[in-house]
Amino acid sequence: MTTGSTERIPPALRTEALEQLLTERGLIDPDTMDRIITTYETNVGLLNGAKVVAKAWTDPEYRRWLLDDGTAAIKELGYVGRQAEHIVVVENTATTHNVVVCTLCSCYPWSVLGLPPSWYKDPAYRARMVREPRRVLSEMGLDLADDVRITVHDSSSEVRWLVLPERPAGTEGLTAEQLVPLVTRDAMVGVAKVKAP
Repeated sequence: MTTGSTERIPPALRTEALEQLLTERGLIDPDTMDRIITTYETNVGLLNGAKVVAKAWTDPEYRRWLLDDGTAAIKELGYVGRQAEHIVVVENTATTHNVVVCTLCSCYPWSVLGLPPSWYKDPAYRARMVREPRRVLSEMGLDLADDVRITVHDSSSEVRWLVLPERPAGTEGLTAEQLVPLVTRDAMVGVAKVKAP
């Protein structure tokens, strides 16, 4: 590739090359990196957010608290940490749909949602979701009725947003523990709905 070329190396390849270079120079340990990634993929993040949502679905008092003071309600469950200093929770209903974007960078509540997906950081998602949310959601597989009002929330370094998805019909008899596996990261960002089992 020549200097000034318009060709771009895919981010995954750049990341792999950087990791290999840092490993060869002894600056990082691949096993440590794998443990950190596994921690965010399985032990924190998404599972934490799913537990918050399931508790809100099954505990009306907690739901009210979560919507009133997301930071405190989430902290009460022990989920604190990177980019979770101030979280505002908004609720999706049959007539209102909330979706989260970070137009300036990729501010994201890691301790509740885990690793951010690549599309969340993509400049096209960040720009288009603000301008044409219904179309972008449709392209991502979520078609909303024309009478559903869509609100786009812009995360920043001061405020992170979390969507409380609409509880799927037919799950009324399920416990919080049974509901946790149904909740997806995409539903908590607002680009998908939670599906009944």
